[in-house]
Amino acid sequence: MTNRPALPAEIARRRTFAIISHPDAGKTTLTEKFLLFGGAIQMAGQVRAKGEARRTRSDFMKMEQDRGISVSASAMSFEYRDYRYNLVDTPGHSDFSEDTYRTLTAVDAAIMVIDGAKGVESQTRKLFEVCRLRDLPILTFCNKMDRESRDTFEIIDEIQENLAIDVAPASWPIGVGRDFIGAYDLIHDRLDIMDRADRNKVAQSISISGLEDPKLKDHVPAELLAKLREEVEMARELLPTFDRQSFLEGHMTPIWFGSAINSFGVKELMDGIGEYGPEPQVQKAAERDVPPEEAKVAGFVFKVQANMDPKHRDRVAFVRLVSGHFNRGMKLTHVRTKKPMSISNPVLFLAADRELAEEAWGGDIMGIPNHGQLRIGDALTEGEVLHFTGIPSFAPELLQSVRATDPMKGKHLEKALMQFAEEGAAKVFKPAIGSGFIVGVVGALQFEVLASRIELEYGIPVRFEASQFTSARWVQGDKAAVDKLVNANKQHISYDHDGDIVFLTRLQWDIDRVARDYEGVTLSATKEMMQ
Repeated sequence: MTNRPALPAEIARRRTFAIISHPDAGKTTLTEKFLLFGGAIQMAGQVRAKGEARRTRSDFMKMEQDRGISVSASAMSFEYRDYRYNLVDTPGHSDFSEDTYRTLTAVDAAIMVIDGAKGVESQTRKLFEVCRLRDLPILTFCNKMDRESRDTFEIIDEIQENLAIDVAPASWPIGVGRDFIGAYDLIHDRLDIMDRADRNKVAQSISISGLEDPKLKDHVPAELLAKLREEVEMARELLPTFDRQSFLEGHMTPIWFGSAINSFGVKELMDGIGEYGPEPQVQKAAERDVPPEEAKVAGFVFKVQANMDPKHRDRVAFVRLVSGHFNRGMKLTHVRTKKPMSISNPVLFLAADRELAEEAWGGDIMGIPNHGQLRIGDALTEGEVLHFTGIPSFAPELLQSVRATDPMKGKHLEKALMQFAEEGAAKVFKPAIGSGFIVGVVGALQFEVLASRIELEYGIPVRFEASQFTSARWVQGDKAAVDKLVNANKQHISYDHDGDIVFLTRLQWDIDRVARDYEGVTLSATKEMMQ
């Protein structure tokens, strides 16, 4: 135990977490059910439903609603029991993984959603690695148990082997696919029965005393009951029991089994986050560590979303409050510009709806509407100079040049591209020679999203064309060496939206050549976003 003081009650009841998974594992559906149980919405939307029923609340972009995928991280706050949950839904699609990486810097825990039939998939593995780097505690939810899925032991083995983490079952499924009737809660010795008739209804819990309780026969068919008793006995012998300390240190994950679309297992998962999940944690800054119980307000921007409301050219900076008690109208110092900012209309999100935040505490995520002053990585404090670390910017893997189909709209296009660059939706490079811009992204789908957003939000049709360059590296080193490189390689040099020098490469040979010929210069594939 540390000798830190106890957290103020309001901060201690905060639970700030992200949901991560491979696309299609059911993450958005799970988010919807969280909001349903938190009383935030009356009826959960479905990603794959017909007509109006499919308007999920957390997917607000037109493209997300058309395609049934999430492409931007959204934040939601709601109350449930004694806790205040701040949930950040992240895009599962690998083309948008950078948004997800940044989101994981702003949360204290993560829920990993796994598809019962597919097990651990590639994107899950990648995101899990990021959680591992940050020592984030992880809760696992094995979804879609009401469809044909794999053997429970097989799923648990795969998680243990692939992700090198201990798995402690918090519940055990009864039946599978069509025969799936519910789960047995191993922590509280309860039977949870699923209601297939009403998808928006919370499952009923029947309290029993252990697996030998005669009441079980009334609810579970004999052959399923025999199998359940046998499997639970094996599980208790072979698998570790849940240990909260080991979970908080990131060595163990509790796993719940359920079906998000049938609202089953979700409530138990939510209780689990409340009971076992971490309170707001200490955040690292370059100058010092900042604990949540400090009285002074401090926070950092981990995401910027432009044009959430297309009628107003607004941009909302998502801020993770690290410490203190924030009140609306407070003046905070914007560390990068050293200017005071009066924060008069901060918002809390309930999916697509937002409400004015009168107050917020360390651990909360709030939105600050602004006109471009706030960027990813910016710190806001009550005067102290702090630079929060660990927010990455990755070198793009695909580069294309972009032009407006109407040459007269060049200036407007520049403005639109700068907005997207500051939002973190893409990297925008201005070559030192020639006109036009080069846009860099992680996945090809992002070009489509950008083209559709530039047209919808700014009314500028654009064309993306192949570029001769294949990758970009940030140039670092002492000034004389960097100047020598820049002057001799003008055709490779460009500048990002912060004005930092970027070396565009065609082949690995270009990178090797710089390493060989220019001592004192390093080419970096990541840039730390500390402002």
